[in-house]
Amino acid sequence: MSRVAKKPIKIPQGIQCDYSESEALLKVKGPKGELSLNIHPFVKLEKQEDVFNISSVSDSREHRVMSGTMRALVNNMVVGVSEGFKKTLMLKGVGYRAQVSGNQVKLELGFSHPISYKLPERVTAQAKSSSELILESCDKQTLGQAAAEIRSFRPPEPYKGKGVAYSDEVVRIKETKKK
Repeated sequence: MSRVAKKPIKIPQGIQCDYSESEALLKVKGPKGELSLNIHPFVKLEKQEDVFNISSVSDSREHRVMSGTMRALVNNMVVGVSEGFKKTLMLKGVGYRAQVSGNQVKLELGFSHPISYKLPERVTAQAKSSSELILESCDKQTLGQAAAEIRSFRPPEPYKGKGVAYSDEVVRIKETKKK
């Protein structure tokens, strides 16, 4: 079995988990939101009091791999509805700005026109400053996709480092040509 899948998932207080084996559907509900996931048929999910244990149906490679993947997805659901996830994007460049109004993010990234990005469901944004954008969600996958789409409008370039980058991203600056 996968080493990742061997680790049990602890369910914190205040988190409600409903698993129906007939539908192979897991629903997790907490203070940050509600998520659901279809459990793969290669995987067995067992709930004991406040712990989930995941194991593969057989010992084949595909089944072991899928058990590790399912364990990671279930753990992300439990962490997401209890604590939530956060990504910070930094806008580096002269005149680069971000403004949030409702579920729309208006970005000025040096183009002749502003870019308006509609946030997906469950994702909220706030502009800490005009050059710092914080995205929050209970769904890790949706949050990562939204952050990647915003970053793709103007990824950081290697000569001056201008563009949209994650706060923990290291942009390697190249040396320019010399005469």
